[in-house]
Amino acid sequence: MPGDERSRAEAVLTCTGPKCLSGDLGLPMKIILANPRGFCAGVNMAIDVVDQLLDICPDETIYVYHEIVHNRHVVARFKDQGVIFVESLHEVPNGAIVVFSAHGVSPAIRTEALERKLVAVDATCPLVTKVHMQAIRYAKQGWQILLIGHADHQEVVGTMGEAPEAIQIVETPDDIPDLEILDPEKVVYLTQTTLSTDDANVIIDALRVAIPTIKSPPSDTICYATTNRQHAVREIAPDCDLVLVVGSRNSSNSVRLTEISKNVGTPAKLIDDVSEVEAAWFEDAETVMVTAGASAPDDLVNDLVIFLFEQHGGVVEQWDVDRETIEFGLPASLKNVMRENGIDPSGRRIVLDRAGDLDALLSRNGIDHRTVDLTIGRSE
Repeated sequence: MPGDERSRAEAVLTCTGPKCLSGDLGLPMKIILANPRGFCAGVNMAIDVVDQLLDICPDETIYVYHEIVHNRHVVARFKDQGVIFVESLHEVPNGAIVVFSAHGVSPAIRTEALERKLVAVDATCPLVTKVHMQAIRYAKQGWQILLIGHADHQEVVGTMGEAPEAIQIVETPDDIPDLEILDPEKVVYLTQTTLSTDDANVIIDALRVAIPTIKSPPSDTICYATTNRQHAVREIAPDCDLVLVVGSRNSSNSVRLTEISKNVGTPAKLIDDVSEVEAAWFEDAETVMVTAGASAPDDLVNDLVIFLFEQHGGVVEQWDVDRETIEFGLPASLKNVMRENGIDPSGRRIVLDRAGDLDALLSRNGIDHRTVDLTIGRSE
């Protein structure tokens, strides 16, 4: 962190706990919690959709097409409540409730659900839906679309399904020579929302060299939450000896966080939960950063922080790099199910209070903690 930013951060330091107030921490490990981290608004909405269906339809089996989000713990918890995850709609009985995951689905899946008379509840992240709408619009206008992303990722599969005749997937710069470009004046690129901005920019720069006339989308299609979490790692990781990323290995955005940390010179470990922590990682680690992918529950992060404090002592600092106030409402399809069950959807909200929950947890456990305000903006 540049010196002037560090001075500004120290000037706005807030602190709780007796040792913190004394100004003499004298403890061996500093644990830095990145903020933002963990659940984004889209993931929070998708999980809440399933939670609310379990509440309002207690006598029905809830099916989810693909994992609701890419996190092993989230999926396991829903399975324990009777939710059934499927990879094909043929596994869902006619007329049953099926939830489309946060990653979105193709029109073919929506049509199949309609033909099977399934009660389809759409938990697609609105930012993924935005990419779908852009793909549809460009395809209708006769543009060729180069979709930057991982071909086997469910989000990319869903976007590809919106306009398969117009879309080609670009995973790396090595794919560019094989692209079939009909008219260089009518080519646009879009991106998977969970890509690393570093990786995406490498491909975008290469596309611009190969196709100088390529058009950018009207707005960045890498989502705000992915960008913010990556930015926090870039800002904080250089001041740390080790970065721990809580997230599952099939979570694209979680994997990207570990890669970004390594790119700025700080070793990083991706863990599903505290059970995967190895003591050898901390032999020379005096300052440890903790963050989480956008589909990782807060309680897994909290468990890790408590564990690190119990094992190593120290102080916990939350470094605020951005303040996210984005909140998505309930999907219309869920509201319809509520009305059919005699529930007024206007009384239902999706709430995520990460700051308040964290402060209460640390205080209950007698852990010295303080917040460093590095924010220069707000995502809303």
